[in-house]
Amino acid sequence: MNAPGAPFDATSGVPGFLPTHVVPRDGLPTWTAPDAAVPTEALDPLLPVQLLSRLGDWGQVLCSNGWAAWVDARLLVALPQSPPPAGGPLVRTADAQRLLAGAEETLARYRRAVEELAAGGMDGETFRRTTQGLRTGAVVEGEAVWLYDAEHDRWCYCDGTAMTTFAAHRPAPAAPEAAPGPVPAEATRLDSPAPDRPPHTGRGEAR
Repeated sequence: MNAPGAPFDATSGVPGFLPTHVVPRDGLPTWTAPDAAVPTEALDPLLPVQLLSRLGDWGQVLCSNGWAAWVDARLLVALPQSPPPAGGPLVRTADAQRLLAGAEETLARYRRAVEELAAGGMDGETFRRTTQGLRTGAVVEGEAVWLYDAEHDRWCYCDGTAMTTFAAHRPAPAAPEAAPGPVPAEATRLDSPAPDRPPHTGRGEAR
């Protein structure tokens, strides 16, 4: 699923919703509370989410439709909160247009499949075959846009005039003990494997 309750729609949702991370490309399991006792629906790959709070390795995330859950925060892929630093390779804006066109085409193909499934013209197995391999990601905030380049498995930042390519490849940090203070904004790695055990609960929640 995307976020349980409704598909992701960047044009509507929770007022003030501001993505801070995206789900890794393998998706992400979720829990109703930071104790691993009650698992719930998994989040789709590359779904934008807003990190609300941290409790040890746990993180509470909010989806665009208002659905919230707890995840292993170490596996989230951080989005930049400002443009990438100067000095990175720049490419023509036409490349951003190519990625935008690709995102629109992928979303249109997915929407057509969803509409056909809802109308009864397609069964679940055909729907899975039709949508298999579709992958896109986009976060728009005013003049800034972050686009996922599926061909090169990377994220790109564009301000409307130029585009910078970048990827979050830093290793995930060691399991921290939560302490009072700001939520850390470090990037997590893109190619993290799914956890084989629930995240560790720290002693306090960062605020």
